[in-house]
Amino acid sequence: MRLKDTGLTVADIKAKVNKYMIETYERMDFLAESAKGAYLYDQNGDAYLDFYGGVAVNSVGSCNDAVVKAVQDQVATIMHTFNYPYTIPQAILSEKICKASGMDKIIYQNSGAEANEAMIKMARKYGVENFGPNKWEIITAKQSFHGRTFGAMTATGQPDSAIQVGFGGLTPGFKYAEYNNLQSFKDAITENTIAIMFEPVQGEGGVFPATQEFMDGIRKLCDEKGIFMLMDEIQAGWNRCGTFMCYQGYGIKPDAVSMAKAMGGGTPIAACAATDKLASAFGPGSHGSTYAGSPICCAASNAVFDYMEETKLGDHAKEVGEYFMAELAKMPNVKLVRGRGLFVGVVLEDGINAVEVKRQCVKDHLLVTAIGTGIIRMVPPLIVTKEECDECVRRLSRCIARVAGK
Repeated sequence: MRLKDTGLTVADIKAKVNKYMIETYERMDFLAESAKGAYLYDQNGDAYLDFYGGVAVNSVGSCNDAVVKAVQDQVATIMHTFNYPYTIPQAILSEKICKASGMDKIIYQNSGAEANEAMIKMARKYGVENFGPNKWEIITAKQSFHGRTFGAMTATGQPDSAIQVGFGGLTPGFKYAEYNNLQSFKDAITENTIAIMFEPVQGEGGVFPATQEFMDGIRKLCDEKGIFMLMDEIQAGWNRCGTFMCYQGYGIKPDAVSMAKAMGGGTPIAACAATDKLASAFGPGSHGSTYAGSPICCAASNAVFDYMEETKLGDHAKEVGEYFMAELAKMPNVKLVRGRGLFVGVVLEDGINAVEVKRQCVKDHLLVTAIGTGIIRMVPPLIVTKEECDECVRRLSRCIARVAGK
């Protein structure tokens, strides 16, 4: 839908949003009317370089031709059914994901939070049914982020944040340990623990990749204790970090993994993939979703998967990500750059407000986000080029200098 076809102005659109929508976001002050590749365009056709990527969703670029065609073809065939008959896109996608991830079974969901809920429920149900009524405790990491439904937001290790505060009693059965601290997780385990759940790269926590020692240690610890290792790869998966699933870059395999964002290429799809052992906890009636695994979203995800394979997008993300982080580290007013692949965080020097930098970037037609007041986070489309990274560095550097008053 184009603004010129509505008879409305940008001010009209803003007024409608202000009057009728419950706002839980700080809006960027521009109208996104169209998108292509690594760019969003406003109603005047002015381009915004998108290094936020729809919050890591636009993995193969906005309006990727292969994804658009897959969706159009599927819409003309069957748009929606329920999860009782077999559907072709769902079956084909299931095989691709399981073979690529090394998992045995998959259950589809609509969002990352739902995928994490499914993974949590699966582990808890297995524990209760196989070990007794109290075996359902899950340990997660401090400063983690797992979603905003009750189970997922309780799993999120930020008890003093707006994510958890003000909603009354949270879901019982969660404990928090220090990320990248194996001893902290060891100390948190009790006889009631059934799983350890964490992100291979903490996104909302500040873009902290897991260390190899931590990954290996958690896998060994879970094996020794007979508990499950659950990996939240909502943002890190699907070649974001240089391999199909981020854990594959560490040479380990969890018992279950959640995924979303990049897998739909802009359509709402998520999943939890698991080993046969853990997947056995679910049977008819134990979990479900009306829209999950829809023909349209599975068709889009098939196109995303194939495009990533054909273009070796994981290798590209690794190469360009390393280049990008090296260039960012050369910028003035930057204390540290960290990340994995095209999952990147820039730690600013003390006193430079990242939120204000983000706002300045919008004025400079660059889209990024801020974590707290000191970190800029970027998760651009995986198709992004080194030249586009150079342009991002130029604009970001100008905006940081502007905020720093230099």
